Amino acid sequence: MARSTPEIPNASMADIAFLLLTFFLVTTTIANDKGLSIQLPAPLDPNQPIVEFQQKNLFTIQVNSSDALLVEGQPLDDVSNLKDDIKRFILNNGADPLSSDNPEKAIVTYKTDRGTSHKRFVQILDIIQNAYYDVWADQSGVTNARFREAASDTSDPTNKDIYDKGRKGIPMAISIAEPTKIGG
Repeated sequence: MARSTPEIPNASMADIAFLLLTFFLVTTTIANDKGLSIQLPAPLDPNQPIVEFQQKNLFTIQVNSSDALLVEGQPLDDVSNLKDDIKRFILNNGADPLSSDNPEKAIVTYKTDRGTSHKRFVQILDIIQNAYYDVWADQSGVTNARFREAASDTSDPTNKDIYDKGRKGIPMAISIAEPTKIGG
C-alpha cells in the first residue's frame, strides 16, 4: 500500500491574505502634514453684542480672481513693501490720525475672490503673519528667527520670557473674510 504525502490545504490562503490586507488598510493611518495652520475662531455666542470697529483700525487687503492686489483701496503691484506697511499700521499708536489707534485695536482684514490662486493667498497671508512676527521680535529684542524658535518651545523659561515679552499688548488680529464669488 502506497502512502500519500501529507499536503497543507491552501484553498483558503487567498481569503486569509485578503482579510489581512483589508485589516491593514482599514487600521493604518496616513500622516497628512500639509495645509495651513490657522486657528479658527470660536462660534459666535448669540447673546454677545456685535462689536463695532472704527474704519481707521482696519488695514484692508483684497486679492481678486486675477491675483491683483488692492491695499487700503489702492492697487499694489509690488508686495515688497507690504510687510513694512502692515508693521507701520500696527505700531501707529495714534501718530497718524487716519491709521490705527494702538496695536490692540489694529486689525488686518484679508479678503479674496474664489478665483484667487492658492499660491497668492498663501503669499499674502505669509507677509501678514511675518509682519506680526517682526513686530513681536522687535518688541522682545531678538531676531524674527529667534522669536519663532522661542515661540515653538515655550516650555523653556527663557523662550517663554521672549515669547511673552514680544506678544505683550499686540495680538495677531487677522480677519480672513469669506471669499466673494467671481464676478460678484
